Amino acid sequence: AAFYRLPEEKTFADWRERTPDGFVMAVKASRYLTHIKRLRDPEEPVGRLMSRAAALGPRLGPVLLQLPPTLRVDARLLDTCLGCFPAGTRVAVEPRHASWWTAEIRTVLERWGAALCWADRDSRPVTPLWRTADWGYLRFHAGRAEPWPRYGRQALTTWVGRITDTWPERADIYAYFNNDPDGAAVLDAAHFGRAVAAAGRDVSRTPTGRGAAG
Repeated sequence: AAFYRLPEEKTFADWRERTPDGFVMAVKASRYLTHIKRLRDPEEPVGRLMSRAAALGPRLGPVLLQLPPTLRVDARLLDTCLGCFPAGTRVAVEPRHASWWTAEIRTVLERWGAALCWADRDSRPVTPLWRTADWGYLRFHAGRAEPWPRYGRQALTTWVGRITDTWPERADIYAYFNNDPDGAAVLDAAHFGRAVAAAGRDVSRTPTGRGAAG
């Protein structure tokens, strides 16, 4: 919701009141910052986002910067933007142009403790599997199993292995499945959670209803 239209502070506060203790929300930065401004002059849009999202209190999780696919690498822009976030904010960055995969960008992310968003499409990584922070952020856009866009068990198990090979046991890893009309995200999240548990890692919130058992 925050990507298309930044909610008012009251909306964030309402979300805090309606969710249980321990619940954490990721916030996708407004397209005004990422797609219209294209990271230029980030002080005002970042400040506005964070001042409103602060109403989430302990419910505030990572902030995702999903960059437009036409935005080519600019280390200075990214460095300036990341520097506008309050200290301690967990920021994940999802570039979508291949020019971003440079040592300089990795250094910028590491300097700010920002996570490179690991992204999957068609059950394959579409980003480098860099660890740039002590926490991780993973987005599943669409798998290859039937019915589309489901993920197969092997694909999800492979991703669990990548996570366990990269981060220690107590690291926070945030994983999200893309919305779809038929609820594949719910089923896949449940299967992914079970695969994580089978690998001996703690699992926080995943679907547990009857429909997720298949």
